[in-house]
This record gives sequence, structure tokens and C-alpha cells, in this order.
Amino acid sequence: MAGDTKFLLWLLLLNSSLLCFGSELDIQCLKSVQKSVIDPSGVLNSTWNFDDSTSGFICRFTGVECWHPDENRVLSLRLGNLGLEGPFPQGLQNCTSMSGLDLSSNSFSGPIPPDISRQMPYLIALDLSYNSFSGEIPSDISNMQYLVLLNLQHNQLSGQIPEQFDLLTRLTTFSVADNLLSGTIPSSLRNVSASNFVGNKELCGSPLDECSDSRKETGGISGESSIGAAVGFILGFVVALYFSRWFICSKRLRAYVLHI
Repeated sequence: MAGDTKFLLWLLLLNSSLLCFGSELDIQCLKSVQKSVIDPSGVLNSTWNFDDSTSGFICRFTGVECWHPDENRVLSLRLGNLGLEGPFPQGLQNCTSMSGLDLSSNSFSGPIPPDISRQMPYLIALDLSYNSFSGEIPSDISNMQYLVLLNLQHNQLSGQIPEQFDLLTRLTTFSVADNLLSGTIPSSLRNVSASNFVGNKELCGSPLDECSDSRKETGGISGESSIGAAVGFILGFVVALYFSRWFICSKRLRAYVLHI
């Protein structure tokens, strides 16, 4: 693992050869983040001052860690527990050498970007826990080949855990506890502690309880089956009501039945 991390750091430093251009992109990245999030406590608005022009000025921003204190190159964003709200922050693709993103313990909501690996291809750690992110877990996360930590705990994520997560060969820390997930846990994650899957009523398979036949694929009765059952019930009710009225109102039919 240490060798992999050193290789990643070397690769990122190599990609940062266009220093001035890259630094300007990182500044644009943070401007976009500040603009796209709701900041009720004013933490970012009060500490992210873009009027400064000194070397490495963004490195003094709350939650911003740089590769070097005199260089405007974002190493990681640690924005946990700042009372931030809104959708997933915009513009992160311009933090071109960022290796860590922590948005935990805020009030972010909405979907996780489906192209998240394109936006942040070099992430080692992604922590979105204790928010209100919803929708399915993007299978695109499986393309984040350097990911070591992925924490999606305590959100409102639904659907199944992508089978493609078996491509995350460097992953050592993983949690999806306390969501709305369903279906079978991928075999590649079965060595993860059960505590990292609890709180998902329709999730099953090792290390949780074995799946029943009805939960293996959908985590219970599927939406289509439920809709079909409801439609069948309504149709049957209408037919029964129609023919019962026809039966009651038809003199010929009543006479025939009485004759029998």
C-alpha cells in the first residue's frame, strides 16, 4: 500500500508541471465550490478571500490543504461539520491534483455525480457520510482506481451496491451503513465488517443475513411487481363491480337464474 501511495504522489507531481496554469485552475475550483454551496454559518464566505494575491493564499482557507504552503495547489478539501447545505459542490474537476474530499456531517442533498471519477480521478479518500445524499450509488466510483477510503454512511442512498466495486482493489475502508440500500452485497465486499452495512433493511448476503429468493436481486418485491399487483387488483374490482351491476339490473338474467 505504501508503494502505491508513493507512486500516486509521484504521478500527481509529474502532472503538475504546468504550475501557473494549474494553480489558476485550483483557484477557480474553490470559487465554484464557494458559489455552489449554501453556507448558513458564513464559514467559507468569511475565510475564503480571493482578493489576496500572495503565494499560496488559498492554503490559508478553512478546510483547504495544499501540496505546499507557498503553492496554490489543492491536496485535499476537508469541509466536514461546517453546516454546509445544497447539492454536491460544483467545479471540483478544476482541483486537478486533489487526493482527498471530506464533506461529512453537513446537510448536502441530491445525487452523487454520475461522472464523479472524471471530476476527481486521483482521489484516495472520499467521505460523504452523515448527509442526505439520495439516489443510487454511481457505478462510476469503481473507476476511481486509487481509492483507499470510501465512506457513504448515513445518507438516503437507494438501489444496490454496484458489482463493479470489485475493481476498487486498493479499498481498505468502506461503509454504507444507515441508508436505503437493497439487494445482495457484492462478493468483493464480503470481508468488510457487518457494521459497515447495517441500517439497510433490504440489504442481504454475507456478512449480513443470507438473502431469501425474493431479496437476492431486488431486496424484496420489485416496484414493477407491486405496480402489476395493484393494477390487477383494481382491474378485478372494476370488472366485478360492472358484472355485479349487470347481473342485478338484467331482468332476463335474473329470470334465467331463478328458472335454474
